Amino acid sequence: MSSAALHEPTFLILAALAEGRKHGYGLIAEAETLSDGRVTLRVATLYTALDRLRKEGLIAPAGEEVIDGRLRRYYELTDDGAATLTQEIARMEQLAARATVRLRHRPGFAFGWGGGAWA
Repeated sequence: MSSAALHEPTFLILAALAEGRKHGYGLIAEAETLSDGRVTLRVATLYTALDRLRKEGLIAPAGEEVIDGRLRRYYELTDDGAATLTQEIARMEQLAARATVRLRHRPGFAFGWGGGAWA
């Protein structure tokens, strides 16, 4: 488990796999959903990241199947992957909390969580 911040695509891949196994194109769609459309993973980027994450032990192959003549390879989050994702979530929450405290000191700004970030 690394203490370095995860790149956003890596974070989104791990977060997508937190719900269960997914195949490559399912991960692309889930990353786009999780990021509210801000991140669209390219196929080459995805498979490079999947290979790296597999080598790091954060994800593992979780089966294959042929659908409509196309091979789908599935991946799942490992325990180390879940721990890394948990660590990154905690890091991001701490950063957001620190930024919120600083923003509250800015004159003329009201910060709240009901009905959107800005009250």
